[in-house]
Amino acid sequence: MTDKAILTVNDKQFERPLVTGSEGGPAVDVSQLLSLTGLTTFDPALANTAVCRSAITYIDGEQGVLRYRGIPIEQFEHNPSFVEAAWLLIFGHLPQASELAYFRERLTANELLHEGLKNQFHYIPTDAPPMAILSAMVSNLACFHKQFLELEDAEKLVEAAARLISKVRTIAAFSYRRSRGLPFIYPDPSLRYCANFLHMMFSLPYRQYIAPPEIEEALNLIFILHADHEQNCSTTAVRVVGSARANLFASCAAGVSALWGPLHGGANVEVIDMLERIHRGGLSPEQCIRDAKDKNNPFRLFGFGHRVYRNFDPRARMLKTLCEKVLPNLRYKDPLLDIARKLEDLALADPYFIERKLYPNVDFYSGILLRGMGIPTNMFTVIFAIGRLPGWIAHWKEQHDDANARIMRPRQIYTGSAPIDYVPIDKR
Repeated sequence: MTDKAILTVNDKQFERPLVTGSEGGPAVDVSQLLSLTGLTTFDPALANTAVCRSAITYIDGEQGVLRYRGIPIEQFEHNPSFVEAAWLLIFGHLPQASELAYFRERLTANELLHEGLKNQFHYIPTDAPPMAILSAMVSNLACFHKQFLELEDAEKLVEAAARLISKVRTIAAFSYRRSRGLPFIYPDPSLRYCANFLHMMFSLPYRQYIAPPEIEEALNLIFILHADHEQNCSTTAVRVVGSARANLFASCAAGVSALWGPLHGGANVEVIDMLERIHRGGLSPEQCIRDAKDKNNPFRLFGFGHRVYRNFDPRARMLKTLCEKVLPNLRYKDPLLDIARKLEDLALADPYFIERKLYPNVDFYSGILLRGMGIPTNMFTVIFAIGRLPGWIAHWKEQHDDANARIMRPRQIYTGSAPIDYVPIDKR
């Protein structure tokens, strides 16, 4: 294969180099295109533009492949904890036993919120959206941990990462408790990461909630499967803000805000809402499939297809298996799961869905699992944010460590008015 591309503009030819990664196809380097030709590229939503080089996560959408630092996502199903996966993503290697023990110790040491930050919850309306609370509180952490606004050495980054990853679950649990008018439950240093979060969510004074092992395992895998996914909307938001040398707290708060969008982090909520409408309306899965294929029907089938994957989302396979393993053990029969299974069976056998490669994605099953754990729908995206935080930190670090990184400043195609004169108000 040639190592360059030839661009022809008005009978003039310009050579541009190809940039090749360790996997995947090459990209045409157009970074000097404007100075050479006077042209910019037009790529709405950056759908075909690589904005960075990254060694964190690899996706092959055609083959249904997802890897963290080279490790296939399927190998995370039974082995590592979310804390171990977080270290891998942020620091680029599986932790040694001493590193993992130290990181866990720092997570435990930083699980409490400053009382000044905790008291701010009392001034938040009880019906405030949990994602609004999460975004505000992550940003407010900068007020209480100003020593981490500049992260110029590895030790400081470990400490800042531990603070964020630990405190985000406390913030999330407190936001849930505030919405229910329940007293805040402090973290228990004797519990592991996921069990501690569930304790803060569901314990009552003098009645501690001890998460069943299968629930703790399920939440651990949900966090891992959401931990990173290349240059998605929220990760790109973190990189854009971080490119201005904004601190880690501000950059991750931007990620939370981007994730709040229903087209990104709210997709599993849409799936649950759809399944509930189907259940309430008495619709059969067969009718739903017919309606989804009818262009004139307003019915939409959520949870199928993906912007990147043109094959089965590997995370969906793992969560489907987890649903079948966990929910029966809880003696929890969810009619929505039966509907979801039937919809999947019908779609995977239907030529319309097969030809368009509309396979179930990760959101199709994650909502069912979260319901089984007792997590309310308005907390689904918060759970997503807790899981995605290590990925955001990893991308912020990767960009921060890149000596050639520049502030992101996209171009535009101007479509406004040509030059006109200002008209005084008395002559308009």
